[in-house]
Amino acid sequence: MEEQNNGMQLESAAKDYLRESAKWSMFLAILGFIGIGFLALLAIIMTFTMSMLPETPGPFGAIKGFISIIYLVFAILYLFPIYYLFKYADNTKKALNSGNTELLTSAFCNLKSHHKFLGIASIIIIALYIVAAIVMVIGFSAMM
Repeated sequence: MEEQNNGMQLESAAKDYLRESAKWSMFLAILGFIGIGFLALLAIIMTFTMSMLPETPGPFGAIKGFISIIYLVFAILYLFPIYYLFKYADNTKKALNSGNTELLTSAFCNLKSHHKFLGIASIIIIALYIVAAIVMVIGFSAMM
């Protein structure tokens, strides 16, 4: 359902704030893409490094094959919020330069997706910490 246009327009100060927000968001997105590149590079390096290590029995021997996969998974997961942030910055800049409200709407949609992804990821991480704490308490109580 589309809302009625109430004639809302942005003041010049709001446009300046959005323009500055877009610049910082672009900076952070570029840093994020560089970080993703480093994660992917580390995954490749870890693949070669771990393949040169001798086979060892135990948990390290079993985990060493998965380390590079873990780096790649983190790089892929990190790509989504960074892409949304990049699209927010790019569309905001274009919208402010052209006065195109559809681009600004698209920019805010990408910002919403960025925040939503980070919020869901935060909830998942907090849940994993809680589960880990419970497992540790159970493990320590079983040892006594």
